[in-house]
Amino acid sequence: MLKTFTKGGIHPPENKLSSDCRIRDLKIPATVIIPLGQHLGAPAVPVVNRGDNVKTGQLIAKGEGFVSSGIHASVSGKVSKIEDAVDISGFKRPAVFIETSGDEWIESIDRSPALSTTISITGPEIITRISEMGIVGLGGATFPTHVKLTVPRGKKAECLLINGVECEPYLTADHALMIEKGEEIMVGIQILKRALNVDRAIIGIENNKPDAIRNLQILAKKYKGIEVTGLKVKYPQGGEKQLIQALLKREVPSGGLPVDVGVVAFNVGTTFAVYEAVQKNKPLFERIVTVTGKSLKKPSNFRVRIGTQIADLLEAAGGLPDDTGKIIAGGPMMGKAVASTEVPVVKGSSGILLLPAFESHRRKTEPCIRCSKCVSVCPMGLEPYLLMPLAQKGLYDNLEEEKVMDCIECGSCSYTCPADRPLLDYIRLGKAHVGKIIRSRKKSA
Repeated sequence: MLKTFTKGGIHPPENKLSSDCRIRDLKIPATVIIPLGQHLGAPAVPVVNRGDNVKTGQLIAKGEGFVSSGIHASVSGKVSKIEDAVDISGFKRPAVFIETSGDEWIESIDRSPALSTTISITGPEIITRISEMGIVGLGGATFPTHVKLTVPRGKKAECLLINGVECEPYLTADHALMIEKGEEIMVGIQILKRALNVDRAIIGIENNKPDAIRNLQILAKKYKGIEVTGLKVKYPQGGEKQLIQALLKREVPSGGLPVDVGVVAFNVGTTFAVYEAVQKNKPLFERIVTVTGKSLKKPSNFRVRIGTQIADLLEAAGGLPDDTGKIIAGGPMMGKAVASTEVPVVKGSSGILLLPAFESHRRKTEPCIRCSKCVSVCPMGLEPYLLMPLAQKGLYDNLEEEKVMDCIECGSCSYTCPADRPLLDYIRLGKAHVGKIIRSRKKSA
């Protein structure tokens, strides 16, 4: 019987329209807009000025503090301005604008396609290199990778988990990476194992990707201490805590971290970026992005330079369909609608989804009928029907008591609600307020 997590979960249509599409390089745009806050933590601080000439891979903004990350130029050209620009979230944030003139990379990057398997640096040096190269989690959270690798004093990592689940409907970027860059992912795992000083790594992949499972199982035979496990198809299997429970039967405590149960987990995209950073000295200035939708002419997986506008991806995929009702950054469950195609791809951009109008409108919200479906599907064992009115009424102390911060924002509750209540919308709002209260409390303590 295939492994899976025990609490909740749903089975939305998979719609993996681009699962057979090989990765294509998107044309380098004439201008890139590179936001300075593409990661959790403090935004990066510019180290370039207007009028400066930069090369691809050059540091243009330095991470401010430990929980932050550097930002690198994704093209070569001239810095035209540094000012606020609307990002994927819809807010104006500081960004570096670069006018492209060719594609001249910094000399330290090894551009050879040859696989590099010899890891010549120590664990602490790996963590430093990853920090310098601006690597963050590419599964969506964008948590700085060097921070995750720095195990807190008193904790010990015992096992490395690699997340190849990609449970969001429509998205196939990780699937494509596991097929085309399997060897590099294996070396990336060895690098992460050395950084964490662990001997065991497990790759979890949902069973709807049999070619990826087969490919990595064959490759894993050449590497000591790497297991590949097929998982039951159930959303949100790719949630960090759900994956840990499925593979190791360990439960991360409320308010805790995976390392509390001896585990550190990384997405396969992050693992590939780690390989390129350590073995090729390549900063994170491009990533794989799925562009998809039922009415799109050419659903695709593109290798995209950070700062490329969504409009350029849509053009390469056949143009914006006439029936488009909503453009989603990410997948349909956890992604967010964007108001314009003029916003840039960032490190956390896993996909661009076009929903037709008939699928994208909100239905009328009805009163809660106390059916408890939202409770039964919540993978964190929460009570979404209760969290929503608490957030609506601003009862933040009660929200904290009801463990709203444990919500992983998977959207299973909203998906299954027969009354079409915007449960996740209000839970997110409540989480934001409770998070501020908790941070304020810690500062004043």
